[in-house]
Amino acid sequence: MYRVVGALRRSLASHVISRGDNLTSFWSLTERIKLGAGYYSNYAVSNIVQSKLPTHSSLDKDVGHKQHEFRNKDLQRYDGTNNQEQRTNHELLTKPVGRNISVAEKRKFLINALFDLKDSKESVYGTLDAWVASEPTFPLASLRKALLVLEKNEQWHRIVQVIKWTLSKGQGNTMGTYELLIKALEKDNRAEEAHKIWESKISHNLCSVSWPFCDLMLSIYYRNNMLDRLVKLFRCLESYGRRPPRKSIIRKVADAYEILGLSEEKEKLLTDYSYLFDKSNENRRKYSKSKEAKKDGNW
Repeated sequence: MYRVVGALRRSLASHVISRGDNLTSFWSLTERIKLGAGYYSNYAVSNIVQSKLPTHSSLDKDVGHKQHEFRNKDLQRYDGTNNQEQRTNHELLTKPVGRNISVAEKRKFLINALFDLKDSKESVYGTLDAWVASEPTFPLASLRKALLVLEKNEQWHRIVQVIKWTLSKGQGNTMGTYELLIKALEKDNRAEEAHKIWESKISHNLCSVSWPFCDLMLSIYYRNNMLDRLVKLFRCLESYGRRPPRKSIIRKVADAYEILGLSEEKEKLLTDYSYLFDKSNENRRKYSKSKEAKKDGNW
């Protein structure tokens, strides 16, 4: 019975102290519990109350001590110091990197690393492997933004390395990826490799290739004196019923015909696409395009 009463008193004491209630009422309640349990069989109730009743000063001292103890415990549990900034910095240093760095910071770290790396395929691939290892899913969006920064800074060789690594992981297999890869290869003085990728990945489905991409390949052939390939590609596009939208394309093809000694094909080409060189027709096309753009904007 005494053990039960003691446990009950301790639980009541912790509850009263945590709430900051008056300890006098708590003392009276515990004394009643002890009376009922037979603690004071040889004493009068009045003597018990007078002898056991604590003074106000002792009560205030006890409450202050308990409150100070709770505050100290709370501070120790929250932080070893009173400086919030030091605690935050400590957490940033001790927590795993993948949990306390934002996506933007990770992308910035990757871009800086790609700029600083040596011109080595192994170092670039190793850095990309380590960067992706902490990600739950493949960060294709971050890679695209990193490639845009590299393109803006004309880091063509590094772009080729990053795209080839991405493709080796089975990611980014799109027309936009191959268009940037072919552009970077040509800028990196690797036009023959760009042609091989075009032939193996793109040329078998010319119906779905955009004209800007086709124009890019025609320009690569034109700049690198691959005129036979330029003429072949243009004729393939015509066989699919695709007509060039810009006169700059016709000029490149016409120059190729002239250099190759195909004067008749050149005259026929200029006749068939003479409407592209008509200024009035060109102005009408510009007006219609701007009108359509305004309608799309209002919609």
